[in-house]
Amino acid sequence: MAKKNKYYVVWNGDSPGIYTSWDECQVNIKGVSNVRYKGFPTLSEAEYAFNDDPEKYWGKKSKSESVSFLADSFNDDIIANSISVDAACSGNPGVMEYQGVYTASGTQIFIKKFPLGTNNIGEFLAIVHGLAYQKQQKMNLPIYTDSKIAMGWVKAKKCRSKLPLDAKTKDLFEVIKRAEEWLKKNTYKQDILKWDTKNWGEIPADFGRK
Repeated sequence: MAKKNKYYVVWNGDSPGIYTSWDECQVNIKGVSNVRYKGFPTLSEAEYAFNDDPEKYWGKKSKSESVSFLADSFNDDIIANSISVDAACSGNPGVMEYQGVYTASGTQIFIKKFPLGTNNIGEFLAIVHGLAYQKQQKMNLPIYTDSKIAMGWVKAKKCRSKLPLDAKTKDLFEVIKRAEEWLKKNTYKQDILKWDTKNWGEIPADFGRK
């Protein structure tokens, strides 16, 4: 069994440093591009790593270490070995982006941004992107989302947004069309699960802008 992490090094985040709780670490890494962070069981290891090259540690976790990093603070009901997706929108409609991360480590897998969209569209596209990514990579991990609406759209294989199609949304609707076609042409075994925000806190893919 991997050692439980007690110290979290943030090399590249809002405030680089060493943190003694995952909550503090999470605040400093959410929404940061090219984020670099890792958990360590002892302060001496964390201090040494913080003053070292982060590339020696980032992405070098074993599977068990990766799962234990965030899983230390997880509810027992959460499947740590999974993918979490979420969307954010500046206004609704407004600038929209979505991303997918490994639930256990918070490591970003993919991210997309559009000049105009809605939160529900982003949630829908994030789930489909996660399914397509896993099919390409021959993976089989459950996907967590905090959107019941997006889950329903995926099940129906149809994005039921009322966002108008115009010059500003043309590219987004092309992506939506491809997502719908992918759902119609492909099968998948992955479970799409509802993230219990009330009991578990924000989903690991959350952009942290509330």
